[in-house]
Amino acid sequence: MAETLVEHLDEAAGRHPDRPAWTFDLGADDRTTWSFAEVAGASAAYAAALAARGVGAGDRVGVMTGNSADSPLLWLALQRLGAASVPLNVRYRHDDLGHVLADSGARLVVAAEEHHDLVRSAVDLTGGVEVLSPADLQAHRDPAPSSIAGRVDPDAVVNVQYTSGTTGRPKGCLLTHRYWTTLGGSMVTEFPHLGPDDVMLTAQPFHYVDPQWNVAAALMAGAHLVVLDGFHPSTFWAKVREHDVTYFYCLASMPTLLLRMPPDPHERDHRVRAVQCSAIPPALHAQLEARWGVGWYEAFGMTETGADIRVGAEEHAALVGTGCLGRPAAHREVRLDEQGQLWLRGPGMMLGYLGLDSPFDAEGWFPTGDLARLDDHGRVYLTGRLKDMIRRSGENIAAVEVEEVLLAHPAVRLAGVVGVPDDVRGEEVMAFVVAPGADEHELARWCEERLAPFKVPSRWALREELPLTASHRVEKAVLRAEAARTAAPAPRGGSR
Repeated sequence: MAETLVEHLDEAAGRHPDRPAWTFDLGADDRTTWSFAEVAGASAAYAAALAARGVGAGDRVGVMTGNSADSPLLWLALQRLGAASVPLNVRYRHDDLGHVLADSGARLVVAAEEHHDLVRSAVDLTGGVEVLSPADLQAHRDPAPSSIAGRVDPDAVVNVQYTSGTTGRPKGCLLTHRYWTTLGGSMVTEFPHLGPDDVMLTAQPFHYVDPQWNVAAALMAGAHLVVLDGFHPSTFWAKVREHDVTYFYCLASMPTLLLRMPPDPHERDHRVRAVQCSAIPPALHAQLEARWGVGWYEAFGMTETGADIRVGAEEHAALVGTGCLGRPAAHREVRLDEQGQLWLRGPGMMLGYLGLDSPFDAEGWFPTGDLARLDDHGRVYLTGRLKDMIRRSGENIAAVEVEEVLLAHPAVRLAGVVGVPDDVRGEEVMAFVVAPGADEHELARWCEERLAPFKVPSRWALREELPLTASHRVEKAVLRAEAARTAAPAPRGGSR
């Protein structure tokens, strides 16, 4: 029985070698389709080339190759060796890249040519790390790559996956083969029940965890995965139609940005049967479904824990617009502590953070940092973040509640709400908003009609864009730093 992704890949390549596994659609003249046999062969060849460079079990290798086929091929190649990939954010610069390389202990970096100067400057901070391009490995491939194949421990680490660092410096999550097969397998055995007739699509950067679980799920389902060069709201649904996509996942600002695009007379001419999405804005949920004529299903997961909670087909209709996350997956348990914090337990989680004390308690429970409630049916609803609560004049305000109200305004495309220090009230509510054509007076009145007075932002910053993390979430740490420097309140909004 297959216990690792490469075993699933090799089995799929044996059963249906010529079926399409991946299509990389990276631009007008850059489109390549790989069969399952080609993926298996190329990943094995890369493994042989890495082995020839001395890479073996337990080693860590940085990968900075963007949304090219080299990213998942190198990931699978390292899995064949029992080594670990350290996915490197292509938006990193000298200092943050240097931190990740030094912290991970990477012995080698494989990077696209355009990143070599940056990587070499960061490598100077770590010393002795070799930098190669995919072409360097391709030039020295073993003509008999199967010679390196061997069974690896399914509990071996295959990713040192760095978090976005919204609450401090990025931390390396130690993810195993079992993490990926648990996550990918649950997408096959549970909703959305992916299978060989599905065409999946991902548009996020490959240094982020979502495209990687898309690869895992597609390999285990025998599905065809389409990879775009990035998320482009104006052309996204055209790509969905062009590739006959049946399933995709999105999160954070993506649904709002898609909904703000001009209507297209062909936008319902697609084959999508399900969209899974994290943090669907409740006020926009019904609009999303009505516009594209397909169900949008809430799902919750974390880099640390994999796929945890989801809405299934049987409960979907009753939960549209409620913000409900659904029920725990079959492999996951949930509980709340006295603060209302959500804890998770079960197989297929990270081993821990590299070089740090274990975040798990003695019974194996992981604290998410999210505040939640459970209904009488055991369904989960998020109510905020432990570190994303604003304390104003003794009242607790969940930033997400204010953000959801703002996102329901027809002009608002993005919103981020943070607390700003205040000598009298402890904190004031500050809203950073992208809302072409609207002003702070209009937005304040909108909030006043829908929220308790103490929740209405008293300070406003209207922007043409907001900083986003690699996962398309508003980068709160940047907003908090700016808010802390802001003194003058906007003319309207909030109780005094």
